Amino acid sequence: MPVNYTPPTADALLPVPGVALGATAARIKKWERDDVVLVVCEPGTAAAGVFTQNRFCAAPVVVCREHLASSGALRALVINAGNANAGTGERGLADARATCTAVAAMLGCPIDQVLPFSTGVIMEPLPVDRLVAALPAARKPRARTAGSTRRARS
Repeated sequence: MPVNYTPPTADALLPVPGVALGATAARIKKWERDDVVLVVCEPGTAAAGVFTQNRFCAAPVVVCREHLASSGALRALVINAGNANAGTGERGLADARATCTAVAAMLGCPIDQVLPFSTGVIMEPLPVDRLVAALPAARKPRARTAGSTRRARS
């Protein structure tokens, strides 16, 4: 973390119409701070991506490429810290897809409209059970959208 930097409070952030944010602690690395962010977008949101050209890329990168190539539509981003889900092979791909499946079920949208992102330690299995269990808390009413605090709409 930068020296002498104080992060802004939630009330200081400007809302983005059609986007709701939520965060919670899934304890991916056993810390108490928030490590999962859920960004929910209104239906009809389009997305595009620019990806690494490296043949060695993390499971979330592979899944994001697949999902964007499939539809280009976006309903949610799910982001976790503490574990990059990189260098994890088929299990990592399955974990990234399971995360997308859980978010899609919660929002009632197609799986390919959910994009997963992970950052943190590489070559360790993602504790996907903790991440999925934390998702409902990341969708709680403290999410902000269009200038008010309310639950994200699906």
